[in-house]
Amino acid sequence: MIPGPVTLLIIAKEPVPGRAKTRLVPSYTPEEAATLARAALSDTLDAVCASPARRRVLVLDGNPGSWMPPGIDVLPQCGGGLDERLAAAFAACAGPTLLIGMDTPQVTPQLLAPALAPEGMSGGRAWFGPAVDGGFWALGLPEPAPELLRGVPMSAPDTGAVQRQRLVDAGLQVCDLPTLRDVDTAHDAALVAEAAPGGRFAAQVTRLSRAGVR
Repeated sequence: MIPGPVTLLIIAKEPVPGRAKTRLVPSYTPEEAATLARAALSDTLDAVCASPARRRVLVLDGNPGSWMPPGIDVLPQCGGGLDERLAAAFAACAGPTLLIGMDTPQVTPQLLAPALAPEGMSGGRAWFGPAVDGGFWALGLPEPAPELLRGVPMSAPDTGAVQRQRLVDAGLQVCDLPTLRDVDTAHDAALVAEAAPGGRFAAQVTRLSRAGVR
């Protein structure tokens, strides 16, 4: 694959019980939630590895494990709130950068393609991927600008609206990626698995459903 001009950032937690996907509990046990987190992260990393990028970087809270594919650099997450951690992830990069999370295992190279195109972030274009819950699943900047993320209220109904307005106020031309659903609850997990039935995440949701988990 010919490298693209954009750095791809993935921000994630190590998929271990009690740390990852805790909002899936008690519908799932902590161990089952971690299994789903690992599957979601693996699907996301598959999409990242199949996408053209100048560099691929996993910004990780925890340690990489056997789920980690080759060809991806790993950086530790900094401390502080999510806005500070996202800002620090961008600050560690240079040039056009697209950030995604591990909460949307239905992501595909085709969904990311507009932002990763050779001219995708030229001319002051930024990319924004809204989430169903009011947040965002993707954020692309033509140059790292950590100040555009610091202070944005995270995990709030208006997180996405505030973040998108920050881009507009900075004079960037904001292009929107499709709206996706984050996996936060068991209901989300079922809908995402239905939307992307061919991935590891969907397979695990199906397996746990057959085992009687709701």
